[in-house]
Amino acid sequence: MKNVLPTKILIWSSLLLAITTWNSDAGRAANADGKSDNQLYEVRTYLLGEDGDEESLDQYLQHALLPALKRQNIGPIGVFAPAENDTNQRPAVIVVVPFDNVQAMTSTRWNLQRDPQYLADADSYLEAGTKKPPYARITSELLVAMDCMPKLQIAADALKNPNRVYELRLYESANERLGDLKVDMFNNGEVPIFLDSGISPVFIGQAIIGPQTPNLTYLTVYPNDEARMKAWDAFRSHPDWQVLKEVAKYKGTVSKIDKHVLKAKPFSQM
Repeated sequence: MKNVLPTKILIWSSLLLAITTWNSDAGRAANADGKSDNQLYEVRTYLLGEDGDEESLDQYLQHALLPALKRQNIGPIGVFAPAENDTNQRPAVIVVVPFDNVQAMTSTRWNLQRDPQYLADADSYLEAGTKKPPYARITSELLVAMDCMPKLQIAADALKNPNRVYELRLYESANERLGDLKVDMFNNGEVPIFLDSGISPVFIGQAIIGPQTPNLTYLTVYPNDEARMKAWDAFRSHPDWQVLKEVAKYKGTVSKIDKHVLKAKPFSQM
């Protein structure tokens, strides 16, 4: 009888190989052991649909998933909903999960399935079945942090501000070459202009798996919505941006921009 590896192991092995190859090809920063210092991010979107139960989902996230991930030393976790002025008209809850390495990411679900406290806390959510599902579908993308911001950053005073506003942006590119050039643009000049304009990044990552690749995705935070709009006005008129955007190799690197204006859930750790 043949000794066949379980499908799950094959999938994760393929994923590990893809990430390792991506890191090598992109020339990621590495430590003495050859491991990338750049974090990984899962941006998970719970699409609520017409019959979703956001309250039930919030209870699960706050009292089951986030505490369980904390026991695995995973965090901080961001949990967001569309702000009132978001124009996407898509009921959803967006969860951002950072991982320090591939091993932490690939072992997370395995550990959840073997965590009795999580299984007890999540019982009503997991047993809802088809009668009253809390969401319609989940979509996810997996990002590798870019060299301009290899780890997420959260200012302590930002979490104390109940009026803070977030913006999640996704930049699509027409092909992989153009996508890599947009990453190069971020890594070599765009982020300092952000900071000088009042745009505060939380994380910046290039997608290696997701429904809109090739793309990069980043999250920024502002004291309030007025500050958000002023910051982007300042960015668009910044003299360094006027120079950078005219660099020939960077022209046409973005084919589509998705923008989501978000507010943090009360229990969000971002």
